[in-house]
Amino acid sequence: MELFETVTRMGHEQVLFCHNPEQNLKAIIAIHDASLGSAMGATRLWPYVSEADALRDVLRLSRGMTYKAACANIPVGGGKAVIIADPRAKTSELLRAYGRFVNSLNGRFITGQDVNLSPRDVREICRETKYVVGVSEKSGGPAPITACGVLLGIKAAVEFGLQKRLDELKIAIQGLGNVGSNLCKLLYEKGATLFVTDINSERTAEIKRLYGATVVEPDEIYTLDVDVFSPCALGATLNDSTIPLLKASIVAGAANNQLENEQLHSKLLKSKGIFYCPDYVINAGGLIDVYNEMIGYEEHKAFKQLNGIYDTLLEIFNIAKQQDITNFEAAQKLAEERIKKARLQKATKEH
Repeated sequence: MELFETVTRMGHEQVLFCHNPEQNLKAIIAIHDASLGSAMGATRLWPYVSEADALRDVLRLSRGMTYKAACANIPVGGGKAVIIADPRAKTSELLRAYGRFVNSLNGRFITGQDVNLSPRDVREICRETKYVVGVSEKSGGPAPITACGVLLGIKAAVEFGLQKRLDELKIAIQGLGNVGSNLCKLLYEKGATLFVTDINSERTAEIKRLYGATVVEPDEIYTLDVDVFSPCALGATLNDSTIPLLKASIVAGAANNQLENEQLHSKLLKSKGIFYCPDYVINAGGLIDVYNEMIGYEEHKAFKQLNGIYDTLLEIFNIAKQQDITNFEAAQKLAEERIKKARLQKATKEH
């Protein structure tokens, strides 16, 4: 990977490599855009195979946060961080060392909970910096509200493309972490028929018991004859190998970076007649939740912004249809227009 060429091409402002040998901390903080305010983005802890993989992940995730904030009409920039570590090696000292790096940015980057970090872990980071959200969990944490946003996205896609009721749907959910499990509950309550997979057999057994879901093997989830395929695990699961297997009419899930190659694979989905909900739009509930916590949580305001996911997706679907482009390209256009408008408004106020 050509580091500076890649960062320039993706439009990042700053990439920081954080190393504390005493605590064996290796972390990368990527700030994509802070022109509208502090760059917000959660921290992911993952045992990446290589440092290049970690860098690639954090660059894509942070850029996605910029577009996510824009599409959700939240006046912040986009950032993200990854800690390269085995979850079993996670310690209070490691998290606090990371917190000190976050604190050194003086609010330019505000972080929170992502994969392999719990609310308790976030509170450890918070011992060293105030630039952390998701500490108080006033709405029950970001997972439930993220799942609510995905449900709204599924509704929008189904109404736009299938004209079916939710209780008529068959939905395949890949990944039963906090968001995936909450999504199963919401869909079960709406009467949908669920098919699920996860590498954790205890999770699949629990979802089967609670919601009558059919459990399938990880490779089988792509091939099911369902209405909606909902990726809620890690990214890049939609690629040259898996997209040809899909029989679903709609892809709508909570995972970040679902498409291994955004331009190529969004077009491949379109060519197969599969309706894609851009991930950074449909999964914005978590950002909406922690942003509202940061400014002073008021439930009615948070849920008004959450309901905007439905309206924004319909706007994206109409742009794509009118211009004969992919939903991914339409989402990018909308995000970039909103960022440009917000920058102009900010500049006008400052002068």
